[in-house]
Amino acid sequence: MASVLVPVLYVFIVFGSLFIFSSFYRRRNANKVYEPYFPRHRERDLYVTLLQRTDPPAPESLLKAALVRRAMTDVSRIIRLREDKPALQVLLQKGSIGDDLWNSLLAAEKELEAEILEVVAEANTFVEGWGQIIFQTATEMMHNERMRQTLEQIPAMRQANSRKYGRVTAIPADPNAKPAVTSPSASAPNTPQKPPAPSLPEVLGSDKPNNGSTALSAGAESVLSDGEGSTSPNSPRTPSKSV
Repeated sequence: MASVLVPVLYVFIVFGSLFIFSSFYRRRNANKVYEPYFPRHRERDLYVTLLQRTDPPAPESLLKAALVRRAMTDVSRIIRLREDKPALQVLLQKGSIGDDLWNSLLAAEKELEAEILEVVAEANTFVEGWGQIIFQTATEMMHNERMRQTLEQIPAMRQANSRKYGRVTAIPADPNAKPAVTSPSASAPNTPQKPPAPSLPEVLGSDKPNNGSTALSAGAESVLSDGEGSTSPNSPRTPSKSV
């Protein structure tokens, strides 16, 4: 009987101690304040301040603009959470980061869900049904703002490239325009031009039949005369070829 009670008592002690430790650990984590994952939401504070203003009250157009700006910040945070959560989950499984950062991300995700519901409710107070499209509008405005910032940085980037490489890259006004093709004479005006090659009738002298012996016949006679003097009687004579 004693041999049966000893293992049962051992299992009961082990599982009881694990249960007490887990409950204590969860209670400690619940009461622990984690560092916020995102900085302070200034756009939300600005909207609440304008909404609570009574003397004089803020105009409706200003309140709508502040609400859209608040939604733009929420969209940027949603995009960052979607990009950071898988990477942090992998790092947490490998043990590269602690539980504090992961719990901070989960807390930011829950806070963002409540923020989205609040923005939708505030948008519906201005125009019925605006809460369904306010985040779509905020996303388009955010992309347009980023594109405008990129276009404004082009002159500074061009100056930086000119200081770095010592030259300025010319950007055509029309992106579909083709670069102008310059002629060799325009690109190198001081380069001496070669005279044109003589044509075949000029070399053969066919257009001047009354000038006596042509250049081709004179060249052939000189070759034949040289061949007769240099070759032996028994050696065969090779006909001359004119090119």
